[in-house]
Amino acid sequence: MTKILVIEDDKKILNFVTMALKAKGYSIVTAHNGNEGILSFCTENPDIMILDLGLPDMDGIDIIKQVRNVSNIPIVVVSAREQDSDKIQALDEGANDYVTKPFSMGELLARLRVMERLIEREIAHMPESVYKFDYLSVDSEKRRIFVDDAEIHLTPIEFKLLLLLIANRGKVVTHSQISKEVWGYGETGDSKSIRVFMASLRRKIEKDSSNPRFIHTEIGVGYRFADE
Repeated sequence: MTKILVIEDDKKILNFVTMALKAKGYSIVTAHNGNEGILSFCTENPDIMILDLGLPDMDGIDIIKQVRNVSNIPIVVVSAREQDSDKIQALDEGANDYVTKPFSMGELLARLRVMERLIEREIAHMPESVYKFDYLSVDSEKRRIFVDDAEIHLTPIEFKLLLLLIANRGKVVTHSQISKEVWGYGETGDSKSIRVFMASLRRKIEKDSSNPRFIHTEIGVGYRFADE
């Protein structure tokens, strides 16, 4: 069952959309403002987000930016803003689709079916999502990390670093590669910042960071994730 998070402050629209989507078999999570929506996104792990831009506590564009820092969840904007500039900004920031109010439920359902097909294609081509190495378990899809049975929290940067190393396990990942893939700096980057984030990541996933089991330093070159 597809779980949809609906972030909408207009109670009439929220109730209408909720009832209509539930009637079609969707699981629905609702939020009446931006902060509530972000919290629900973090705790409910929805498959699709329906987002109003004109929320009482923040602009929906800011929600798109925050979500896109950590997730590729399909986002369908449903807004009364009709200007092309608003639509372009929302799409440029990472929204997948834009529906202008007032809208028909048939149109919204059709847009959601497109998002579901997008999810199905991504799943079909998705690489391995759960990695297990000794006492470390990494679920890249759900963004959950466990050391033995204890879940640990990684920052978005630490998580990107870890996935980059795992994707290239057994190989040396250079400082310039890390800068390009994680920070987008190109061929040059701040090796000092990389060392700081790598040290923090080690403290969280290694039982003995002075004698690492997983992340090994290749002095002057970069880092390598153990391949066994």
